[in-house]
Amino acid sequence: MAQAMVLIWACSVLLVMTNLVEGIGVNWGTQMSQNLHPSVVVQMLKDNKINKVKLFSADHWTVKYFAGTGIEVMLGIPNVELSKFADDYDHAEKWVKENVTTHLHDGGVNIRYVAVGNEPFLKSYKGANLKTTFPALKNIQKALNAAGLGDKIKATIPQNADVYSSDTGGPSHGNFRSEIRDLMVQIVRFLHENKAPFLVNIYPFLSLYENKHFPVEFAFFDGNAKPVQDNNVQYHNMFDANLDTLVWSLKKAGVPDVKVVVGEIGWPTDGDPYANATMAKKFYDGFFKKMASKKGTPLHPSDIDVYLFSLTDENLKSIEPGDFERHWGIFRYDGQPKFPMDVTGNGNDKMPVGAKNIQYQEHQWCIMNPDIKNMTLVISNMEYACARTDCTSLKYGACNKLDEAGKASYAFNMYFQTMNQDVEACVFQDLAKISNKNASTSGCLFPIAIMSGGGRTELTIVTSVFAGLLALFALF
Repeated sequence: MAQAMVLIWACSVLLVMTNLVEGIGVNWGTQMSQNLHPSVVVQMLKDNKINKVKLFSADHWTVKYFAGTGIEVMLGIPNVELSKFADDYDHAEKWVKENVTTHLHDGGVNIRYVAVGNEPFLKSYKGANLKTTFPALKNIQKALNAAGLGDKIKATIPQNADVYSSDTGGPSHGNFRSEIRDLMVQIVRFLHENKAPFLVNIYPFLSLYENKHFPVEFAFFDGNAKPVQDNNVQYHNMFDANLDTLVWSLKKAGVPDVKVVVGEIGWPTDGDPYANATMAKKFYDGFFKKMASKKGTPLHPSDIDVYLFSLTDENLKSIEPGDFERHWGIFRYDGQPKFPMDVTGNGNDKMPVGAKNIQYQEHQWCIMNPDIKNMTLVISNMEYACARTDCTSLKYGACNKLDEAGKASYAFNMYFQTMNQDVEACVFQDLAKISNKNASTSGCLFPIAIMSGGGRTELTIVTSVFAGLLALFALF
């Protein structure tokens, strides 16, 4: 019965899979004060001919909107839930029934993968997930198999590229990190046995951000970088070198033919000197051209499925790694495109199709009262606002060029919009007032909140207030 159900579902999916960009998907994160409605996101993907989406949860209300679209969906299980699945197979079985099987019917959701955790072995996590991730993976895949879905739907683990390295050598010196090597070998062999892919997140931008001596052009695909020689292979960009380091690591683990999928790749547009729309466009133009060539990398000379990071900006993401974390979106917070591109890699650039029928809140802004002359209270009130909203655009780019009053207005407005334009959120000891005049300047957008499509996210900024204050003091 289960096999018949999967066959009917697969056939219905094929009927709608036409005229789409092959191999390119996108991540959709929802750490935002106001979220786009899932139906709006589905339409954005269809309008831009993107047929794969990677989610960071399995929220039933969200997932159901992908039914009948043919869009291939990767469900997510957060790291905080791994222990439940590691300790209890029955919990995994129940989760599969409630979050996977329930969506698989004629005209249902095209679920392809389940992402167990998200970069659980990051060095910065100090081993917190080492004991739970692999057992959780095994139990989820076992539950999928028991439901008769294992041939179609695979469980995997999105890994950061820091799970392997080549020390100071080229890709051929690559191997999994010594302290997790035994565990990683077990995991990749399990993936191989179950015909599941190795999911890796690769970020050339981070190489620039973390190493001031990193050659800038090596992060791009223009062929202008000084090549890196590794035995008889030349590498002209960081992406090829990084992915082939993984290929070598898999070879040394005894599973050279495990399918590799790039779970996240992208370039931010704010929050760092290298994070801007010009450099993001340069990166994507080269990357899409490379994907269109279908040549892969020197050691992986074939098509590679990839998921761009990310669909939209997320103004509640932690900025502990850097202010850029809130600016990875190809689209702004309201689903409007930032720069022209051609996902097919043919060089026919045009603005992506933005979100349609977006409902904005009232066209009003919270600004600093121009009648205020005494500025002694401004800093403390900006501290309050920026610790509770997103002021990262003030540090770099056009918003950094605002004068002191302009920066205060930006901070006040961001808090006001984050709080859904509550009039009590535009007081700031009588420093602020509500204005119907657009406060935006050339290059610096003062946003208006949208009507949230998924319920207002709890306003728990996942970075510390201390980090927010440090960022604020850097503005002056």
